[in-house]
Amino acid sequence: MDSAEGNSYSKARKRNKVNYKRLMREILQGYGFMLPTILVLLVFILGPVLYAVFLSFFDVTLLGGTVLNYTGVENYLRIMDDARAQRALMNTALYVGIVVPAQTFLALILAATLNTGLKGEKFFRIIYFLPTLTSSAVLTLIFMWMYNQNGLINNILDTFNLPTYNWIGDPNIALYSIMIMNIWATAPMFMVIYLAALQGVPKTLYEAAELDGANAIQRFWHITVPQLRPITSFVVIMGLIGTFQLFDQSYIFSGGSGGPANSTLTVVLLIYQYAFKSLGTMGYATAIAFMLALIILIASILQRLLSKEEQFN
Repeated sequence: MDSAEGNSYSKARKRNKVNYKRLMREILQGYGFMLPTILVLLVFILGPVLYAVFLSFFDVTLLGGTVLNYTGVENYLRIMDDARAQRALMNTALYVGIVVPAQTFLALILAATLNTGLKGEKFFRIIYFLPTLTSSAVLTLIFMWMYNQNGLINNILDTFNLPTYNWIGDPNIALYSIMIMNIWATAPMFMVIYLAALQGVPKTLYEAAELDGANAIQRFWHITVPQLRPITSFVVIMGLIGTFQLFDQSYIFSGGSGGPANSTLTVVLLIYQYAFKSLGTMGYATAIAFMLALIILIASILQRLLSKEEQFN
Protein backbone atom coordinates (compact mmCIF):
# COMPACT_ATOMS: atom_id res chain seq x y z
CA MET A 1 0.00 0.00 0.00
CA ASP A 2 1.57 3.32 -1.12
CA SER A 3 1.41 6.52 0.93
CA ALA A 4 -1.57 7.94 -1.02
CA GLU A 5 -3.67 4.86 -0.37
CA GLY A 6 -2.61 4.86 3.27
CA ASN A 7 -3.65 8.46 3.71
CA SER A 8 -6.98 7.78 2.01
CA TYR A 9 -7.58 4.77 4.25
CA SER A 10 -6.67 6.77 7.36
CA LYS A 11 -9.03 9.60 6.41
CA ALA A 12 -11.84 7.14 5.74
CA ARG A 13 -11.34 5.58 9.20
CA LYS A 14 -11.38 8.98 10.87
CA ARG A 15 -14.49 9.97 8.93
CA ASN A 16 -16.25 6.75 9.91
CA LYS A 17 -15.22 7.26 13.52
CA VAL A 18 -16.61 10.81 13.51
CA ASN A 19 -19.85 9.62 11.86
CA TYR A 20 -20.16 6.83 14.43
CA LYS A 21 -19.69 9.25 17.33
CA ARG A 22 -22.24 11.62 15.81
CA LEU A 23 -24.70 8.76 15.35
CA MET A 24 -24.25 7.57 18.95
CA ARG A 25 -24.69 11.13 20.23
CA GLU A 26 -27.93 11.50 18.26
CA ILE A 27 -29.19 8.16 19.57
CA LEU A 28 -28.42 9.11 23.17
CA GLN A 29 -30.07 12.49 22.69
CA GLY A 30 -33.16 10.81 21.23
CA TYR A 31 -33.45 8.39 24.13
CA GLY A 32 -32.84 11.28 26.52
CA PHE A 33 -35.88 13.07 25.14
CA MET A 34 -37.88 9.82 25.28
CA LEU A 35 -36.80 8.97 28.82
CA PRO A 36 -39.78 10.60 30.65
CA THR A 37 -42.26 8.75 28.43
CA ILE A 38 -40.34 5.48 28.80
CA LEU A 39 -40.33 5.83 32.59
CA VAL A 40 -44.09 6.50 32.63
CA LEU A 41 -44.72 3.42 30.46
CA LEU A 42 -42.50 1.25 32.65
CA VAL A 43 -43.91 2.46 35.98
CA PHE A 44 -47.61 2.79 35.14
CA ILE A 45 -48.17 0.24 32.35
CA LEU A 46 -45.51 -2.44 31.96
CA GLY A 47 -44.80 -2.70 35.69
CA PRO A 48 -48.43 -3.27 36.74
CA VAL A 49 -48.98 -5.71 33.85
CA LEU A 50 -45.98 -7.82 34.86
CA TYR A 51 -47.07 -7.70 38.52
CA ALA A 52 -50.57 -8.81 37.49
CA VAL A 53 -49.05 -11.74 35.57
CA PHE A 54 -47.17 -12.66 38.73
CA LEU A 55 -50.32 -12.44 40.89
CA SER A 56 -52.31 -14.65 38.51
CA PHE A 57 -50.31 -17.66 39.75
CA PHE A 58 -51.15 -17.04 43.42
CA ASP A 59 -54.01 -16.89 45.86
CA VAL A 60 -53.70 -13.31 47.07
CA THR A 61 -54.91 -11.76 50.32
CA LEU A 62 -54.41 -8.00 50.48
CA LEU A 63 -56.08 -7.03 53.75
CA GLY A 64 -53.88 -7.17 56.85
CA GLY A 65 -50.73 -7.35 54.73
CA THR A 66 -50.21 -9.05 51.39
CA VAL A 67 -50.21 -12.85 51.66
CA LEU A 68 -49.30 -14.92 48.61
CA ASN A 69 -50.00 -18.63 48.24
CA TYR A 70 -48.57 -20.15 45.08
CA THR A 71 -51.15 -22.15 43.08
CA GLY A 72 -49.53 -22.43 39.63
CA VAL A 73 -52.04 -22.52 36.78
CA GLU A 74 -54.92 -23.42 39.10
CA ASN A 75 -56.50 -19.97 38.74
CA TYR A 76 -56.64 -20.40 34.97
CA LEU A 77 -58.07 -23.92 35.23
CA ARG A 78 -60.66 -22.69 37.72
CA ILE A 79 -62.21 -20.49 35.03
CA MET A 80 -63.41 -23.59 33.18
CA ASP A 81 -65.40 -24.78 36.22
CA ASP A 82 -66.73 -21.40 37.33
CA ALA A 83 -70.42 -21.13 36.35
CA ARG A 84 -70.45 -17.36 36.91
CA ALA A 85 -67.38 -16.90 34.70
CA GLN A 86 -69.03 -18.94 31.95
CA ARG A 87 -72.25 -16.90 32.26
CA ALA A 88 -70.27 -13.65 32.16
CA LEU A 89 -68.42 -14.83 29.05
CA MET A 90 -71.67 -15.80 27.32
CA ASN A 91 -73.27 -12.46 28.19
CA THR A 92 -70.23 -10.60 26.90
CA ALA A 93 -70.10 -12.65 23.70
CA LEU A 94 -73.81 -12.01 23.04
CA TYR A 95 -73.33 -8.32 23.73
CA VAL A 96 -70.32 -8.09 21.37
CA GLY A 97 -72.04 -10.14 18.67
CA ILE A 98 -75.04 -7.79 18.53
CA VAL A 99 -73.62 -4.37 19.41
CA VAL A 100 -70.54 -4.33 17.14
CA PRO A 101 -72.40 -5.08 13.86
CA ALA A 102 -75.33 -2.85 14.84
CA GLN A 103 -73.26 0.19 15.81
CA THR A 104 -71.03 -0.21 12.74
CA PHE A 105 -73.99 -0.45 10.36
CA LEU A 106 -75.83 2.45 12.01
CA ALA A 107 -72.70 4.63 11.94
CA LEU A 108 -72.18 3.91 8.24
CA ILE A 109 -75.80 4.67 7.35
CA LEU A 110 -75.78 7.92 9.32
CA ALA A 111 -72.49 9.01 7.74
CA ALA A 112 -73.62 8.17 4.22
CA THR A 113 -76.90 10.05 4.77
CA LEU A 114 -75.19 13.16 6.11
CA ASN A 115 -72.65 13.05 3.28
CA THR A 116 -75.37 13.53 0.66
CA GLY A 117 -75.59 17.27 1.32
CA LEU A 118 -78.77 16.94 3.36
CA LYS A 119 -80.33 20.27 4.32
CA GLY A 120 -79.37 21.14 7.91
CA GLU A 121 -76.47 18.68 7.77
CA LYS A 122 -74.34 20.56 10.34
CA PHE A 123 -77.24 20.69 12.79
CA PHE A 124 -77.82 16.92 12.53
CA ARG A 125 -74.09 16.25 12.94
CA ILE A 126 -74.11 18.13 16.23
CA ILE A 127 -77.31 16.46 17.46
CA TYR A 128 -76.08 12.96 16.56
CA PHE A 129 -72.69 13.55 18.19
CA LEU A 130 -74.04 14.86 21.52
CA PRO A 131 -74.29 11.39 23.17
CA THR A 132 -70.55 10.91 22.64
CA LEU A 133 -69.82 14.06 24.63
CA THR A 134 -71.95 12.94 27.58
CA SER A 135 -70.58 10.93 30.48
CA SER A 136 -71.33 7.22 30.26
CA ALA A 137 -72.60 7.22 33.85
CA VAL A 138 -74.94 10.12 33.16
CA LEU A 139 -76.31 8.45 30.03
CA THR A 140 -76.88 5.24 31.97
CA LEU A 141 -78.84 7.05 34.69
CA ILE A 142 -80.95 8.83 32.05
CA PHE A 143 -81.77 5.53 30.36
CA MET A 144 -82.55 3.91 33.71
CA TRP A 145 -85.16 6.62 34.23
CA MET A 146 -86.51 6.01 30.72
CA TYR A 147 -86.51 2.23 31.28
CA ASN A 148 -88.35 2.50 34.60
CA GLN A 149 -91.70 0.69 34.65
CA ASN A 150 -93.36 4.11 34.93
CA GLY A 151 -90.76 5.76 32.75
CA LEU A 152 -90.86 7.47 29.38
CA ILE A 153 -90.60 4.38 27.16
CA ASN A 154 -93.38 2.45 28.87
CA ASN A 155 -95.57 5.56 28.94
CA ILE A 156 -95.16 5.93 25.17
CA LEU A 157 -95.90 2.24 24.62
CA ASP A 158 -98.95 2.47 26.86
CA THR A 159 -100.20 5.52 24.94
CA PHE A 160 -100.33 3.41 21.76
CA ASN A 161 -101.83 0.41 23.63
CA LEU A 162 -98.62 -1.59 23.16
CA PRO A 163 -97.27 -4.02 25.78
CA THR A 164 -94.92 -2.53 28.39
CA TYR A 165 -91.84 -4.23 29.81
CA ASN A 166 -89.73 -4.39 32.92
CA TRP A 167 -86.64 -3.25 31.02
CA ILE A 168 -84.27 -3.44 33.97
CA GLY A 169 -85.77 -6.13 36.19
CA ASP A 170 -86.54 -8.82 33.60
CA PRO A 171 -83.54 -11.19 33.11
CA ASN A 172 -84.63 -11.83 29.51
CA ILE A 173 -84.55 -8.12 28.61
CA ALA A 174 -82.02 -6.37 30.87
CA LEU A 175 -78.93 -7.05 28.74
CA TYR A 176 -80.75 -6.02 25.55
CA SER A 177 -81.70 -2.76 27.26
CA ILE A 178 -78.00 -2.03 27.75
CA MET A 179 -77.35 -2.97 24.12
CA ILE A 180 -79.93 -0.48 22.82
CA MET A 181 -78.46 2.29 24.95
CA ASN A 182 -74.86 1.63 23.87
CA ILE A 183 -75.67 1.28 20.17
CA TRP A 184 -77.35 4.67 20.31
CA ALA A 185 -74.49 6.20 22.32
CA THR A 186 -71.46 4.81 20.46
CA ALA A 187 -72.57 4.89 16.82
CA PRO A 188 -72.11 8.70 16.52
CA MET A 189 -68.40 8.46 17.31
CA PHE A 190 -67.87 5.98 14.50
CA MET A 191 -70.18 8.06 12.30
CA VAL A 192 -67.66 10.91 12.49
CA ILE A 193 -64.85 8.55 11.46
CA TYR A 194 -66.88 7.37 8.48
CA LEU A 195 -67.75 10.97 7.56
CA ALA A 196 -64.08 11.89 7.47
CA ALA A 197 -63.31 8.86 5.30
CA LEU A 198 -66.15 9.64 2.90
CA GLN A 199 -64.49 12.95 2.04
CA GLY A 200 -61.71 10.95 0.39
CA VAL A 201 -63.96 8.85 -1.87
CA PRO A 202 -63.68 10.27 -5.42
CA LYS A 203 -66.97 11.83 -6.47
CA THR A 204 -66.23 10.78 -10.05
CA LEU A 205 -67.05 7.20 -9.03
CA TYR A 206 -70.56 8.20 -8.01
CA GLU A 207 -71.00 10.34 -11.13
CA ALA A 208 -69.91 7.50 -13.40
CA ALA A 209 -72.23 5.05 -11.63
CA GLU A 210 -75.11 7.48 -11.88
CA LEU A 211 -74.50 7.85 -15.64
CA ASP A 212 -74.63 4.05 -15.89
CA GLY A 213 -78.07 4.11 -14.28
CA ALA A 214 -77.15 3.00 -10.74
CA ASN A 215 -79.63 4.15 -8.09
CA ALA A 216 -78.68 5.43 -4.62
CA ILE A 217 -78.76 1.99 -2.98
CA GLN A 218 -76.61 0.45 -5.71
CA ARG A 219 -74.10 3.29 -5.46
CA PHE A 220 -73.96 2.78 -1.69
CA TRP A 221 -73.34 -0.99 -1.83
CA HIS A 222 -71.00 -1.03 -4.84
CA ILE A 223 -69.00 2.16 -4.23
CA THR A 224 -69.32 3.45 -0.66
CA VAL A 225 -69.04 0.13 1.17
CA PRO A 226 -66.01 -1.21 -0.81
CA GLN A 227 -64.19 2.13 -0.61
CA LEU A 228 -64.61 2.22 3.17
CA ARG A 229 -63.42 -1.34 3.91
CA PRO A 230 -60.18 -0.26 5.65
CA ILE A 231 -62.14 2.18 7.82
CA THR A 232 -64.75 -0.47 8.57
CA SER A 233 -61.96 -2.79 9.70
CA PHE A 234 -60.69 -0.11 12.09
CA VAL A 235 -64.21 0.62 13.37
CA VAL A 236 -64.92 -3.06 14.01
CA ILE A 237 -61.63 -3.57 15.88
CA MET A 238 -62.28 -0.52 18.05
CA GLY A 239 -65.83 -1.76 18.62
CA LEU A 240 -64.58 -5.21 19.65
CA ILE A 241 -62.13 -3.76 22.15
CA GLY A 242 -64.75 -1.41 23.62
CA THR A 243 -67.62 -3.89 23.87
CA PHE A 244 -65.52 -6.67 25.41
CA GLN A 245 -64.71 -4.22 28.21
CA LEU A 246 -68.32 -3.38 29.10
CA PHE A 247 -68.43 -2.49 32.79
CA ASP A 248 -69.91 0.83 33.90
CA GLN A 249 -73.38 0.44 32.37
CA SER A 250 -73.73 -3.09 33.71
CA TYR A 251 -72.49 -2.01 37.12
CA ILE A 252 -74.92 0.92 37.37
CA PHE A 253 -77.90 -1.04 35.99
CA SER A 254 -77.44 -3.88 38.47
CA GLY A 255 -75.93 -2.02 41.41
CA GLY A 256 -72.71 -3.99 40.93
CA SER A 257 -74.34 -7.42 41.21
CA GLY A 258 -74.70 -8.28 37.52
CA GLY A 259 -78.38 -9.02 38.07
CA PRO A 260 -81.13 -9.78 37.67
CA ALA A 261 -80.13 -13.46 37.75
CA ASN A 262 -76.65 -12.67 36.38
CA SER A 263 -78.24 -11.49 33.13
CA THR A 264 -76.08 -8.33 32.98
CA LEU A 265 -72.94 -9.91 34.43
CA THR A 266 -70.00 -9.20 32.11
CA VAL A 267 -66.40 -10.41 32.26
CA VAL A 268 -65.04 -7.05 33.43
CA LEU A 269 -67.72 -6.74 36.10
CA LEU A 270 -66.85 -10.26 37.26
CA ILE A 271 -63.17 -9.26 37.45
CA TYR A 272 -64.15 -6.28 39.60
CA GLN A 273 -66.21 -8.48 41.93
CA TYR A 274 -63.44 -11.03 42.43
CA ALA A 275 -60.73 -8.38 42.77
CA PHE A 276 -62.43 -5.97 45.18
CA LYS A 277 -65.54 -7.65 46.60
CA SER A 278 -64.20 -11.08 47.56
CA LEU A 279 -61.32 -11.89 49.89
CA GLY A 280 -58.38 -13.92 48.58
CA THR A 281 -59.45 -13.90 44.92
CA MET A 282 -57.29 -11.10 43.50
CA GLY A 283 -55.09 -13.69 41.80
CA TYR A 284 -58.11 -15.35 40.24
CA ALA A 285 -59.37 -11.95 39.04
CA THR A 286 -56.06 -11.28 37.28
CA ALA A 287 -56.26 -14.69 35.61
CA ILE A 288 -59.72 -13.82 34.24
CA ALA A 289 -58.36 -10.46 33.10
CA PHE A 290 -55.61 -12.10 31.07
CA MET A 291 -58.10 -14.56 29.61
CA LEU A 292 -60.17 -11.58 28.46
CA ALA A 293 -57.08 -9.87 27.04
CA LEU A 294 -56.25 -13.03 25.08
CA ILE A 295 -59.82 -13.24 23.72
CA ILE A 296 -59.70 -9.60 22.59
CA LEU A 297 -56.31 -10.15 20.95
CA ILE A 298 -57.49 -13.26 19.08
CA ALA A 299 -60.73 -11.58 17.98
CA SER A 300 -58.83 -8.52 16.72
CA ILE A 301 -56.31 -10.63 14.80
CA LEU A 302 -59.04 -12.76 13.22
CA GLN A 303 -60.98 -9.68 12.19
CA ARG A 304 -57.84 -8.16 10.71
CA LEU A 305 -57.04 -11.33 8.77
CA LEU A 306 -60.60 -11.59 7.45
CA SER A 307 -60.46 -7.95 6.40
CA LYS A 308 -57.20 -8.47 4.50
CA GLU A 309 -58.63 -11.55 2.80
CA GLU A 310 -61.71 -9.61 1.67
CA GLN A 311 -59.53 -6.80 0.29
CA PHE A 312 -57.35 -9.35 -1.54
CA ASN A 313 -60.40 -10.98 -3.11
